[in-house]
Amino acid sequence: MGPVIEARELTHEYPDGTTAVRDVTLAIEAGERVAVVGANGSGKSTLQLVLGGLVEPSAGTVEYFGETTDAEAVRDRLGVLLQDPNDYLFNTTVREDLEYGPAQLGMSRETADRRVAALADELGLRGLLERPPFRLSGGEKQRAALASVLAFDPDVLLLDEPFGAVDAHYRERIRKLVTDHEGTVVLFTPSLDAVPEVAERVVVVGQDGTVVADGSVRDVLTDGSLLTENGLRPPATVRLFEGILDAAELPLTVAAARRRLLREER
Repeated sequence: MGPVIEARELTHEYPDGTTAVRDVTLAIEAGERVAVVGANGSGKSTLQLVLGGLVEPSAGTVEYFGETTDAEAVRDRLGVLLQDPNDYLFNTTVREDLEYGPAQLGMSRETADRRVAALADELGLRGLLERPPFRLSGGEKQRAALASVLAFDPDVLLLDEPFGAVDAHYRERIRKLVTDHEGTVVLFTPSLDAVPEVAERVVVVGQDGTVVADGSVRDVLTDGSLLTENGLRPPATVRLFEGILDAAELPLTVAAARRRLLREER
């Protein structure tokens, strides 16, 4: 099918002269699960803005679905979740925020109502739908913002730290929603613990805004030198077994670590 997003020699420089993204060439294939990781200040959030068509690059191009470099022409196919949920919650009630995207795209009322109800149930928003967004807690806002993006069923999700402010219970629900998404998912995060649960490929952004690595989850997340040099820490499960097991055997998830420990106890 080809890339749904293809960036070529992408650079973005802010007005103060700071270069946040530097000469990035990157292709995201249809149906891929990709994690873009980098330390705070590496430029990964700026890269999300540029790939999502919310910020114009200073140089280079981004092509969408092999069709166009105009993000507005495919806006209904791109679901972009920024780090600050307040960017998405601007209506009188949470329900109106969740209904906004489907209404803009002309989705039938029946379909929209069904999607809003399902997302409200999945993300614990059912009792909050008539509440003003400003009265939500940080975690509730995070869940409502994600629901507002998922409500219009975009082909591509570009998610900046969707697990950030939520507790463990809803973190697992969000992980399931993300992994069950039928389209393409690109996760932007400085924390690697959730990456093995949602991604099959990892792109590392260095502290100078360049892509310094692009490979499988195992190859990247077990490369301690690579991660340390770029201000990142391997997942906790990798750190727990590092120096004891070979890289090919290091557990990447809690479930894999548990299985390994149980096997060792026998």
